[in-house]
Amino acid sequence: MLAVHPSPDGREGLQGRRVVVTGVGVVAPCGIGRDAFWSGLLGAAPEGPRRVEGLDAAAIFGPKEIRRVDRFTQFAAVAAAEAVDDAGGVSSIASDPDRIGVIVGTGVGGIETLEEQIKVLLERGPRRVSPFLVPMMMGNRAAADISMRYGFRGPCETTVTACAAGTHSVANGARLVATGRCDVVIAGSAEAAMTDTSVAGFTNMTATSTTGVSMPFDVKRDGFVMGEGGAILVLEELEQAVARGAKIYAEVMGGASTADAHHITAPAPQGLGAVSCMELALVDAGISAEAVTHINAHGTSTPANDLAESQAIVKVFGTPGPAVTSIKGITGHSLGAAGSLEAAALALTIERSLIPPTVGLTEQDPEITIEVVRGEPRAWTPAPALSNSFGFGGHNGSLVMGPVG
Repeated sequence: MLAVHPSPDGREGLQGRRVVVTGVGVVAPCGIGRDAFWSGLLGAAPEGPRRVEGLDAAAIFGPKEIRRVDRFTQFAAVAAAEAVDDAGGVSSIASDPDRIGVIVGTGVGGIETLEEQIKVLLERGPRRVSPFLVPMMMGNRAAADISMRYGFRGPCETTVTACAAGTHSVANGARLVATGRCDVVIAGSAEAAMTDTSVAGFTNMTATSTTGVSMPFDVKRDGFVMGEGGAILVLEELEQAVARGAKIYAEVMGGASTADAHHITAPAPQGLGAVSCMELALVDAGISAEAVTHINAHGTSTPANDLAESQAIVKVFGTPGPAVTSIKGITGHSLGAAGSLEAAALALTIERSLIPPTVGLTEQDPEITIEVVRGEPRAWTPAPALSNSFGFGGHNGSLVMGPVG
């Protein structure tokens, strides 16, 4: 049976040992590195596709090896290097490598490599297909690479739950620390799915915006804008982090995962799966709905998702409820990387006492009655907050984070 710990509102949480974020690393279309990422979230929406530009992963892999590493693994590796360095470096956190885990999620893994090698097969024959195809395309490559690079020998796993993969990875990683299996977990996700075939598939299923503009919660929203990127958090047991003098961004207070069991792409009506996920996350964190003052929403800019999520938020928190934001007006929707980018954004929001605005929102849909932050960043007194992710297949993930009290 797990131990319990007091929560900020006096109730008892169910997690066990307390878990904190001591390192943040980000690769995003709006900036490479956590500070550039944060500046991007407070700026204007970029034009065109949300691609990551200017990435230099060769500094990590070397000029020869980089040709054998898919783009999604490069994102994860660069973000992990920043996060580990931010946490004080390997020597500071790796007192026992058998107690350091790695969980890095993705939606589709090395789809860029797969697509390129299918072209090679069709144009040049099977003998010309790269012998590195399998280790480049496999979804667990990013987690495996981080584990091998740093010598972390604890659990090394990959979460593949579509757009909820990043949130699930962070929540599952925090649970490994909370239950005492690990003292540190490197957790997050990465995605590089902006290939011709992938973009065509999403376009033809009418999931993407015809205008190329991401407008979360706006009355004119018509779909998401595809993005890519990755983010990694260093999750650490609180007492260890305090003892070594680590910088602490936030506490991971709880998390939950549910399934809609409804439709392969559409959310359940009125966001019923999202409701249960948020409610269970609050129970896991040991807090009431009234304690939550901010939500980093999934907010994809699709008509169905934004309405269902807003209805779910009202069901759990009432109206107007917590201050809500979606960062997808800036980042686009990076699929399996979305949840970890948003977890990183929430950790920085807590550290910097500032909520980024929902860029792209001009006229809020009258059917959406939640309080959405827009226009300018909002000063905020850090308190328990949620990050939501809802993926194709009906996968729901909610993460509760807050200041260390």
